[in-house]
Amino acid sequence: MANTEDADGSNPSGEGRSPAKRLVTNVPRLDFITKGGLIQGSSYAIIGPPGSGKTVLANQIAFQHVKNGGKALYVTLLSESHGRMLENLSQMTFFDPDVIPDRLQYLSGYRDLERDGLKGLLELLRKNAQAHGTTLLIIDGMDAAKEFARSDLSFKRFLQDLQTFSSILGCTSLLLAPHHEGEIHPENTAVDGIFELSLWLHGPRAVRELIATKFRGGPSLLGRHEVEISNQGIVIHPRTEVQFAHPAASGREDRIRMPFGIPRLDEALRGGVLSGSTTLLLGAPGTGKTLLGLHFLLQGARAGQPGVYFGFFETPPRLIEKAEGTGMGDLKKYVDEGLIEIQWQPPLEHNLDSLAEKLLERIQERKVDRLRLFIDGVSGFRSAAVYPDRMGRFFSALAHQLRMMDVTTLYSDETPLFSPGVDMPQPEAASTVENVILLRYVELRSQLYRLLSIMKMRESAYDSAIREFSISEKGIQVAETFESAESILTGHARISGESSRPDKVKAPLGTRKKQGRKAAAKKKPAAKKAPAGTSRRRRS
Repeated sequence: MANTEDADGSNPSGEGRSPAKRLVTNVPRLDFITKGGLIQGSSYAIIGPPGSGKTVLANQIAFQHVKNGGKALYVTLLSESHGRMLENLSQMTFFDPDVIPDRLQYLSGYRDLERDGLKGLLELLRKNAQAHGTTLLIIDGMDAAKEFARSDLSFKRFLQDLQTFSSILGCTSLLLAPHHEGEIHPENTAVDGIFELSLWLHGPRAVRELIATKFRGGPSLLGRHEVEISNQGIVIHPRTEVQFAHPAASGREDRIRMPFGIPRLDEALRGGVLSGSTTLLLGAPGTGKTLLGLHFLLQGARAGQPGVYFGFFETPPRLIEKAEGTGMGDLKKYVDEGLIEIQWQPPLEHNLDSLAEKLLERIQERKVDRLRLFIDGVSGFRSAAVYPDRMGRFFSALAHQLRMMDVTTLYSDETPLFSPGVDMPQPEAASTVENVILLRYVELRSQLYRLLSIMKMRESAYDSAIREFSISEKGIQVAETFESAESILTGHARISGESSRPDKVKAPLGTRKKQGRKAAAKKKPAAKKAPAGTSRRRRS
């Protein structure tokens, strides 16, 4: 009877069979892509162009395997010398010279291949694997072995013989070979799995990716996943929208209001945004998005709620300096105490999914309730995206995962500085977020005013009136409804009614007292002179 059990241990047929044994690689997130690791006793091809990371990945799996008690045999065929390879690997954290050669043995098989062909190579592999008690066999340079095959059929036969003795030993095999886009490898039909690494240019940026194009015996995450090579070795970043493709249906139900600490704004929000919700702060540069987000975090800290600032453009000292200059001097106190955490992302070439992982993993590490999060600059994520059409799905998955963690999130995103209308940089975000707050400028009588309006708020009533607000050394102040302009959201304000008189147009909020004092200090105008000719008539 055929085994109908999935490799992850599930049994759709209901028959009581044990799950397939796995070889856990401990390569960051590779085991997540394969749903638990490689299937023990299977053979896998690792293919890709030069520089894509094949050798690093294979060695990383080997060192992790022997660390967990296994034994590995690494056989090279016309690849770089063992000394040069080990010298390059010695800079990586997984490298451990103490396991060589007792648990991890390196062997050159080219002489046997050149002298006796594939049959001689197979005998060398069988003899050394048995003597060493090998549980992981790696052959680096399968293209050289293929050169000695009389035909594709004979090469497939060699692979079948290799798989036969590997399965008898309970040994998992990794077969490394160069690959370029468009090439066809007939031998790929003979292996149990294929991991394709790629290296290509996206503008000036080099992009490494991994695709699990084939994985017999179990499910895997399909599609392209970005790869980084660092001092840790290979680090894989599965696509965020795939990582969280099956999120929990609902989050925490005992929701509360999360105020900004700005009285008129909180009144308009009926006490604040709901916990676990996502809010988009939309506005042109300089309208006050960052300050409003910091105010939200600070208000939470004053109430004992933890907060995270995740930003791209301003360093922590600059943020604290900005806060101190706008009435939020106690921000530094809460940062020093650890209640508010500033996660600044330097202006480097970021990986989109790596940013999401860093954010989510840090939130999980803190293990706190009622967390407030301010992501200052959606454009930082957007610039890290290799595939811009992913952004909608990416943010939907990220927002939903944060919602399930009961994180109350604010995003800031920029609109054009000079535009007659309101253009959302990412229109699909409107359906992802629960709340949208719009900040913008309007010009009246050669004066710039800042305006705030709540465009959307799910699951709650709110005040949709347009309000003027100001930013000063005392903080953010939101005034009553700005009544002196009509059609403000179209960008074509016109004066109406009584306020069309120049002397009735108010100065921007925050400057009125100052201008009033200046006006009072001016001298009164001189008395009008009598009309010409009046004094003569009086004398006469």
